[in-house]
Amino acid sequence: MNAEPYILIVDDHAVVRAGCRLLLQQGGHTAVIEAESGEEGLKLNAERQPRLVILDLGLKDASGLELIRHLRAANPAGCVVIFTMHEDPAMAARAMENGANGYVSKNEGPNVFLDAVGKVLDGGIYLSHAMAQKIALLNIRAPSHPLRDLTAREIDVLRLLGQGKSANEIAAALNIGYRTAANAISLIKRKLNAPTTGRLIHIAIEHMNSGL
Repeated sequence: MNAEPYILIVDDHAVVRAGCRLLLQQGGHTAVIEAESGEEGLKLNAERQPRLVILDLGLKDASGLELIRHLRAANPAGCVVIFTMHEDPAMAARAMENGANGYVSKNEGPNVFLDAVGKVLDGGIYLSHAMAQKIALLNIRAPSHPLRDLTAREIDVLRLLGQGKSANEIAAALNIGYRTAANAISLIKRKLNAPTTGRLIHIAIEHMNSGL
């Protein structure tokens, strides 16, 4: 029978490590090890090859973003979940680009933390819906992005169009009037030079596949 894979917590606050350990144990994860610094975390990661590393970005002795790459290089089969006070979508995007498999704010509830751990251990990626939206909007605001001139509300309307929603359904989903939804669709058409609603839906589907 194979031993339970390790979960490594890397955080320089003892209270946070203790809280994470307790939550993990409540979730059925008992093979938990801890590191109070980036240096110790790298050492334990190389020696124990944990299945999952829970990493704080705000370590005193190392850059959390740099650590992600080193952790993954030394333990390619392992995963990394960032557990941090940073709620900046740019920081989350950089962490995911560096190889993190999940990003959780320390302001989230315990159930969110355990959901993220479970999803990543199952081979998935975890980002809260709110953070995923913020990252998508951040990318869309890039100067070269074709949707850069749309407002956040217009992005929501376009996303729902791509899901096959009618103007009435969009109005209900966003808690706005039908006329407001219809006007938004017309304005988006003009901004994106889409002659028909069909073309607008095509654009929405195309960009949904890249994170709309």
